[in-house]
Amino acid sequence: MTEYVSRAGLKVAGNLAEFVETKALPGTGVDADALWSGLARLLEKFVPVNRALLEKRETLQRQIDEWHKANPGPITDMEGYKGFLTNIGYLVPEPAPFCIGTQNVDPEIATMAGPQLVVPSLNDRFVLNAANARWGSLYDAFYGTDALDAPPAKPGGYDPERGAAVVAKAKQFLSDVFPGWDKDWPSVDGDHVGAYRGEPDNPSAIMFENNGLRVEIQINRSHPVGKDDPHGISDILLEAALTTIIDMEDSVAAVDAEDKVLAYSNWLGLMRGDLDASFEKGGKTVSRRLEPDREWIDGTTFTLPGRSLLFVRNVGHLMTNPAVLLPDPGSESGAGGNEAPEGILDALFTSLCAMHDLRGLGALHNSRTGSIYIVKPKMHGPEECAFTNDLFDAVEDILGLDRHTIKVGVMDEERRTSANLAACIHAVKDRIVFINTGFLDRTGDEMHTAMQAGPMIRKGDMKSSEWIEAYEARNVGIGLVCGLSGKAQIGKGMWAAPDMMADMMQQKISHLKAGANTAWVPSPTAATLHAIHYHQCNVFDVQKGLPASPGLDPLLTIPVAPPGHNWSDEEVAEELENNAQGILGYVVRWINQGIGCSKVPDIHDVGLMEDRATLRISSQHIANWLHQGVCTADQVNAAFEKMAAKVDEQNAGDSLYEKLEGDSIALKAARALVFEGIDQPSGYTEPLLHKFRLEKKAAQ
Repeated sequence: MTEYVSRAGLKVAGNLAEFVETKALPGTGVDADALWSGLARLLEKFVPVNRALLEKRETLQRQIDEWHKANPGPITDMEGYKGFLTNIGYLVPEPAPFCIGTQNVDPEIATMAGPQLVVPSLNDRFVLNAANARWGSLYDAFYGTDALDAPPAKPGGYDPERGAAVVAKAKQFLSDVFPGWDKDWPSVDGDHVGAYRGEPDNPSAIMFENNGLRVEIQINRSHPVGKDDPHGISDILLEAALTTIIDMEDSVAAVDAEDKVLAYSNWLGLMRGDLDASFEKGGKTVSRRLEPDREWIDGTTFTLPGRSLLFVRNVGHLMTNPAVLLPDPGSESGAGGNEAPEGILDALFTSLCAMHDLRGLGALHNSRTGSIYIVKPKMHGPEECAFTNDLFDAVEDILGLDRHTIKVGVMDEERRTSANLAACIHAVKDRIVFINTGFLDRTGDEMHTAMQAGPMIRKGDMKSSEWIEAYEARNVGIGLVCGLSGKAQIGKGMWAAPDMMADMMQQKISHLKAGANTAWVPSPTAATLHAIHYHQCNVFDVQKGLPASPGLDPLLTIPVAPPGHNWSDEEVAEELENNAQGILGYVVRWINQGIGCSKVPDIHDVGLMEDRATLRISSQHIANWLHQGVCTADQVNAAFEKMAAKVDEQNAGDSLYEKLEGDSIALKAARALVFEGIDQPSGYTEPLLHKFRLEKKAAQ
């Protein structure tokens, strides 16, 4: 049971109060009483507004449901449909032309283009790996992945033949990007050289630069690789993950104060620069810390960042958390009962932790421009973006920060946001630094919004549907019209298959060609390889030549099957089993082990990085087919039973794994996500996952 202490009329979990008062507050200049009274005022003011916004979501959904019941199937009268959406307030007027006014943005976000990592905040080792992924070894990335088209490494240690293929591939990259790179080698006066380390006539490293990204060539003739290299090159490092999102949302299982304190503690350690992690590897204890900055010489000595620039992703407006209880759980302001909205807590406490960076309280720095970077997900439309803007204003006032110190990244992953994107950007125009598309969550919301329209097309066909192509193009086009280029990131979604780097190298450059100056990758290795794309393609040049974005009509084209369309029994079973396997493989780890993101084998045993967005689309798709009569409850149950056995088999090597059988809490959670899917707010999975995870923690 959680023990609470009283603070400014609030009940605060004792471990959270201790963390805030003994670790987060010291050095910031913020008084403890002022912080807690500020939180009380924050909740008093914003909880009723938060609740009203959530109620508006439900009101709009009920109205849309009734419209689709009266007008089933694909949209045949687009003007009438848009008129209906406008009349109910789902669509709002476009703002007059404007450009964002965000100031004090670090170059990694504003003027550079490169990969972005997203990492769960609860795992200190993963967090450190991601933060340190600013520089990645190209040799290691080629040697350990299928991005190198060469025979796999022979067992028993380093394979010289594969190593030679790695060196050849890496030097081909140098020749492609920096023609004549080895002219008069190793002269520090070459055309591409930006700086060096060591002595000018005997450098230990030379830096090249292209499209704003640096390449570090390390020279060491006594190194096992460098000694046999005609150029003495021991490794080639690419500037890779320019930015990293420390995630407190979709990739974590944080359901109570214990979980939240761990997340906040890791974020504080990053902001102070003193986070470390120890773990066993190869029979030895290994310690990991943040990398220092890197010194270079170019006439004078200067430094470059040794780490990714860090965002923190707060939770959205929906969920509450028992870490803080409101003073009167029965009042109108008690959204979700007596628990405080988690997004409000995150806004205050993650900003408080980031003050350690702003005040220079640690040895290392994150933002060099004095900014705090918060990604805000799952906002529905401009009113909710304006709510976040007001909330951040109030947090700045509590912490004594200048206005717009807190920057915001807007996740364009809900239908009402992408349909009103310009208005959403306008609502946060003086603090926005990021917009990003998210195929999975956006598809989940598309299906839930139009649940009553008819049976959705198969999940695999969604990526080629009319609305998703318009969504991806409109996001970039609207961002550019609103002046984000050179001031903010326009991002694209995750490459989910960390073991399929050859495919990634073929496909992910499309994000750059679409005008995105950042895109998500699943690992530091993937960041290193994806960085090659940013040398091959200058995104800012691409942005200048993009066509106008598509209109609203294709975005609002609902992906339902044509009237009278029927799938065969085999096709229905295949779709159900694919979705059920994905649900079970993810949920069993979330509920039983508290793992919110991991590489989960799919139905074909291909490891995919999964988080709650994946779960949302799979559960909503089955819920839609069940509701529309494409399948029966018996068919769904049969798919779950069959796939439970497969997931058990796939996890047989995990000593912590608990089977999906009998009264398994994880199995109950998975089934509830489908059979109660229509009733879940916006089709989100969090309410049920939190319920069953808390049940599991209590049982443990």
